[in-house]
Amino acid sequence: MSKRSRWIVLPVLMGLTSAVLTGCGSGVGSSDGPRMVVGMSDDILATDPASGYDPGSWLLFNNVFQSLLSFPNGGTEPEPDAADKCSFTDSHSEVYRCTLKDGLHFSNGDPLTAEDVKFSFDRLRKIDDPAGPAVMFQSLQRVEAPDDKTVVFRLDTPDATFPSKIASGAGSIVDRHEYPANALRQDHTVIGSGPYTLDSFEKEQATFSVSDSYKGTAELKNSGITLKFFHGKRSALKTALVDGDVDIAYRGLSAQDIADLSRAKRDGISVVEGDSAEVQDLVFNMDDPAVGQLGVREAMVYLIDRNVLVDRVYKGTALPLYSIIPAGIIGHNTAFFDRYGEAPSRSKAAAALRADGITEKVKLTLWSTPTRYGPGTDDELNEIADQLNASGLFDARMKSVSFGQYEKDIAAGKYGVYVKGWLPDYPDPDNFTTPFFGTGNVLDNHFVNPTITQKLIPRTASEIRRSATSSDFEEIQNIVAARVPMLPLWQAKQYAVIRKDVSGYAYCLDSSTVFRFWELFKS
Repeated sequence: MSKRSRWIVLPVLMGLTSAVLTGCGSGVGSSDGPRMVVGMSDDILATDPASGYDPGSWLLFNNVFQSLLSFPNGGTEPEPDAADKCSFTDSHSEVYRCTLKDGLHFSNGDPLTAEDVKFSFDRLRKIDDPAGPAVMFQSLQRVEAPDDKTVVFRLDTPDATFPSKIASGAGSIVDRHEYPANALRQDHTVIGSGPYTLDSFEKEQATFSVSDSYKGTAELKNSGITLKFFHGKRSALKTALVDGDVDIAYRGLSAQDIADLSRAKRDGISVVEGDSAEVQDLVFNMDDPAVGQLGVREAMVYLIDRNVLVDRVYKGTALPLYSIIPAGIIGHNTAFFDRYGEAPSRSKAAAALRADGITEKVKLTLWSTPTRYGPGTDDELNEIADQLNASGLFDARMKSVSFGQYEKDIAAGKYGVYVKGWLPDYPDPDNFTTPFFGTGNVLDNHFVNPTITQKLIPRTASEIRRSATSSDFEEIQNIVAARVPMLPLWQAKQYAVIRKDVSGYAYCLDSSTVFRFWELFKS
């Protein structure tokens, strides 16, 4: 597993419980309905799917490109999209075959064939852009196109999650006649076969229209989307929503803004919540003189109050998390809750320290970065330091540095405790375990457990029936809770803030992380 990963470009996504999810995409909208205006404070960093590996870019990819498979509304098991059918053809999850639908075309009229699919994956891996998702396909040995409708993926190691990977934005299919094989496209022209075309891409907004050539599973309920960018200016996004300049605000309002809008109960505005698999964790450097000691890590677990953390810092826009796999994902358990309990315990923390021969206050620096994982991250780490210090067992402080410096220092092993946020590439427990605990994991925390890396992860990777992996993933979670190389803090709630006439938003807010433009309509 490469060190590149989706937490590198992740702004935090939070939500607030304040409304029941209604208008679940089954209303009366149609493709001749009015154009919708969506606002977000994230940027789209790429329009070429060989480069983009951030939430904004994948929002674009999921709406203008097609993949062989896609995630259905509210579902976590991929289903055919550009493909008519796909399946593993061997018992070891190493050969995956797809047959394309008839009559597929790109937005420029070119037919979409198996050669385009092969080209797209070969190109992604050949370019191997540092800001791109090629890292997801390290198990892919080669792609074959024996005829116009058949694609065969040959893997060098078992990977039962491969269908989920190609259903993500990383599986976007491009026209081989329009994209260079060895380089990124330099303009913002997009040629895809998805439900929308990208008409324009400018600094302040992007415009999308319904594609006449689309043939897939999406049923469009509007005539187009205008996506307005607020470039991190959360207050401007809030003002645009209140003034009626956008129909729906997605990603980017602060927890305080969400809480204010909910309490104010402004006419014509609703705060709605959906599922999210986004998480945040404290990471422990196992080579650090202080937190390298199990007693110190256990004491921190006994003292940190997640409920106070999410209430004070995040205004209730997150849920306490007690394991590395979040709720809603196969195999989730509550390993940390079961082992350490919910309520803080100074006596148990002190006992854990004594068991390691520690009798003096433990001096710690908690490292943060101010914006990459959301505007509340520094406040969150300060709150944790206060909780540790209030016990009289720790002398902790928070330090925050720019993200570039943060990454360099983590790689150099300079930090003992640091924070990481994670938005999954696909809704499978593998994406919360292999990147963190597999060979060459992305955390740089020097934690190695042979039972996880040599037995459990390989076994789950070869199991096509994902529900059958639950016991192995539960064992991984229990090992992590016992050794504490990282401490799960919270699981986000995904949200949107909408004008009163907007419907269909529920199917834009599920754990697949796919924001489906086509579901939005005005009632």
